[in-house]
Amino acid sequence: MLQKVWVSSPGSWALREPHCHCNGKQTIWKCRFVRTIIQHPCPRHDPKGPGKARMLKKIQICLCFFFVSGILYEISLLSSCCFYMPMSKHFLTPEQVLNLGKSIIFLEMTERLEPPPLVSCSVESAARIYQDRPIILFMKGLTNDTALDLNCSYAAFSLLSSMKNVFIFPLQMETVFQETPLLQWYNQVVPEQEKNWVHVSSDASRLALIWKYGGIYMDTDVISIRPIPEESFLAAQKSQFSSNGIFGFPAHHKFIWDCMENFVLKYNGNIWGNQGPFLMTRMLKAICNLTDFKGTEDHSCQNISFLNPQRFYPIPYPAWGRYYKVWDKSPNFNHSYALHLWNFMNHNRKAVVAGSNTLAEKLYKAYCPTTYEDLIQNAELRDFTCSEDA
Repeated sequence: MLQKVWVSSPGSWALREPHCHCNGKQTIWKCRFVRTIIQHPCPRHDPKGPGKARMLKKIQICLCFFFVSGILYEISLLSSCCFYMPMSKHFLTPEQVLNLGKSIIFLEMTERLEPPPLVSCSVESAARIYQDRPIILFMKGLTNDTALDLNCSYAAFSLLSSMKNVFIFPLQMETVFQETPLLQWYNQVVPEQEKNWVHVSSDASRLALIWKYGGIYMDTDVISIRPIPEESFLAAQKSQFSSNGIFGFPAHHKFIWDCMENFVLKYNGNIWGNQGPFLMTRMLKAICNLTDFKGTEDHSCQNISFLNPQRFYPIPYPAWGRYYKVWDKSPNFNHSYALHLWNFMNHNRKAVVAGSNTLAEKLYKAYCPTTYEDLIQNAELRDFTCSEDA
């Protein structure tokens, strides 16, 4: 039988396998993976009698205590529900993680600290689909001095932080815009006077982050279902019209730089989408002769893939409510890499309800099961609280 044993090197553990060579003198324990050999007298042949056996038992209890303490110590290094992220990731800066390359980037532009279920599902699904890539959630509500409640009330925050490839950082826009055409605009704009500041600042931030570090940007209402094979791509929302809710490019790509310049040149914060999907569309049209899609083929121009609407928008925005309907037969989405749930159209009017059997609930079960489990537990807790109050 294999057992864990504490060996002389601090913090080291090894599996051991007992090999009893009781020739009347001793039992030898050989540790696999290390060269250490731990020896103690064989109690069955101890000439000093039961006193020595009791001493050995005390030693075993002490070893057990150190074993449990060591496990708890290692767990404390790996995760903690009261910190932003597992301690092993805590001291990494955004630049260090982004410089690893091929990050999946999400932005939370409101001041809230607790990600709602759809945000949690989007991040979790990406973490599961892209297990070899950093998943980064930038949150505007966080600062370097933010401290979470000691009672760990931020359940979704803790859920995401515990995932090994998920990183949660404060969003510092002035830092993000450094060395880009957007910095001058940011220093001149007055957020309080902007009609669509949350959306405009998000549009700018995603461009700067992808230009500086490369990777894939995703909106926080996008559920990943399989890996995107393209490196430089835009997502068609419909024929000849590009979304900016999901796109990917390598670092310092000229198209993204040109988009940032046009962002500043044609800036109009009063028109929703002017710095977002309309920007991407007019910049793509400037270099490509866009045509309608036929079937499920993708288009390509200037080494940029313009991906078919089926890849991310198989349910178009006028029909967004279908995600929250019960389907007689659920679609398979075989031609899709991810699904955009159109939360802007929803305005939080509809949510995933456990046991509702809607399409959205089935997506949660399949692609963000931990978020779904947390959703069920919260629903049960609310029901219990309501019944107690009644």
